[in-house]
Amino acid sequence: MKWIETLLLQPSALQTVVVVSMICAAGLALGKVRIKGISLGIAFVFFMGIVAGSVGLSVNSDMLNYCETFGLVLFVYTLGLHVGPNFFGSLRKEGMPFNAWGLAVVLAGTLLTVVLTAVFSEPITDMVGVMCGATTNTPALGAAQQVMKDSDTLANRAALATAVTYPMGVLGVIIVIALLRRFCVSDDDLQLRHSGTDDSTFVGQYIVTNPAVEGKSVAMLAQSVRERFIVSRIWRGKQVVVPHADTQLRLKDNVLVVTNKNDAAAMEMLFGEKKKVDWNRSHIDWNHIDSKVESHVIVLSRTRLNGKRLGELHLREAYGVNVSRVLRGDVKLLATDDLRLQYGDRLTVVGMPKDLEHAEAFLGNSVQTLNEPNLGSIFLGMLFGVALGTIPLAIPGIKGQLTMGVAGGSIIVGILVGALGPRLHFISYTTRSASLMLRKLGLALYLACLGLDAGDGFLSTVMRPEGLLWVATGAIITIVPLLLLGWAALKTHKMDFGTICGILCGAMANPMALSYATDTIREDTPSIAYATVYPAALFLRVVIAQMLVMACM
Repeated sequence: MKWIETLLLQPSALQTVVVVSMICAAGLALGKVRIKGISLGIAFVFFMGIVAGSVGLSVNSDMLNYCETFGLVLFVYTLGLHVGPNFFGSLRKEGMPFNAWGLAVVLAGTLLTVVLTAVFSEPITDMVGVMCGATTNTPALGAAQQVMKDSDTLANRAALATAVTYPMGVLGVIIVIALLRRFCVSDDDLQLRHSGTDDSTFVGQYIVTNPAVEGKSVAMLAQSVRERFIVSRIWRGKQVVVPHADTQLRLKDNVLVVTNKNDAAAMEMLFGEKKKVDWNRSHIDWNHIDSKVESHVIVLSRTRLNGKRLGELHLREAYGVNVSRVLRGDVKLLATDDLRLQYGDRLTVVGMPKDLEHAEAFLGNSVQTLNEPNLGSIFLGMLFGVALGTIPLAIPGIKGQLTMGVAGGSIIVGILVGALGPRLHFISYTTRSASLMLRKLGLALYLACLGLDAGDGFLSTVMRPEGLLWVATGAIITIVPLLLLGWAALKTHKMDFGTICGILCGAMANPMALSYATDTIREDTPSIAYATVYPAALFLRVVIAQMLVMACM
């Protein structure tokens, strides 16, 4: 059985693969176990890593650091890529409130750290390490150690305090989310409160009775009002018309209009009588509404069209078809001429059968092509993310030079590529299943290595009096601010529970808790809020860690 000992105990690249795979497999299996409806999910990989490290399993330190860094970069970059398309829209509407709550979490944790330092008469260097572990923020620890570089003893104790309190930092956020959902969350809190992740469009049928509309072309009418709308079809007696820009409207025309939900009432005032027909049901066979006009969903898979505005394609003039809506991921967008298209968008196109065939050939509609993830763009984005994260930043009054770290740089680049890639004609499309797999793979690798590294000497430190004190104070720093501010955010009734979870996870720089939140809520709101809050909270904690040490040394 010597070969088994070689696989498990002899440091090598192969041994690293075996040990990390064992930890991931065991942690993911146990993560599916539910106790009273609660499961730790992928976060269980971290605790299996601690167990493995505690029983003496170890791997080559360079291999461990590589695997941990690669997993973290892969996770945060693909997360940024996933939320990027909706990020700036959310930031414009709710970025300030999200970051205000995140800032409150950071400041509350900092104040609590200072208070606990005075109460227990602990060295501030130890308590900064406790705070970094309790908030799962290793970049902040690295920044604090730069100030302590004249004393290896202080720097090592801070690192040990971080390692001891890190597990509770991971588990504490999950505990808070579970407690809030169990005791403080109503059904209304689980409902989405912003339209960035659902269908923001509305389909209505109207009879033209407004005399001011008669004789005006569709283009003239669209230019004369503030609201945006698309006239998808016109029923004129027994005739079915696919409207073009110069199509003139007549009284008694029966029109099918697609607009934004907020503009639905304005459409009734504009056209006249609203028909009592629900066109917004989830299952409607649009091709059986009438026999002459069909509706097809065509996938944009021609790469040279990526980043083009819809109006630049001139689909009405060239092919005689109308685009009513665009499905991007799970978001339905109104197909206005200034909408910038992205590779992988699904366009709802209305027209005559032959015209639709020509439009389909132009747009691509190659579903098979979309099944292949763009791995080249992912690795290129990760490269730029790591490079950005290592750029030194000089801040007046702060010793040394700060960096955003590979996690901060990678998530920023991921967001930028996801949001702005089409403008630069950069293909960043990745299938939902591939994106989810890459995120889970990266997070599992990161947690397994992080737990394995923390497990070495974990039990011996925890059993010492100072270790127990670190764990207790770390738990307070993690749980108390999150519980109080999470409860306060819920009481405002201005944000849904998923968004609040994302803010709490982002303020604590805790991807493990984010994964738990998304697994239990199954919406994108936690991820969007997390990405909105994470960069500012991460950088603020790095600055605060250095300032606390400098103020007391």
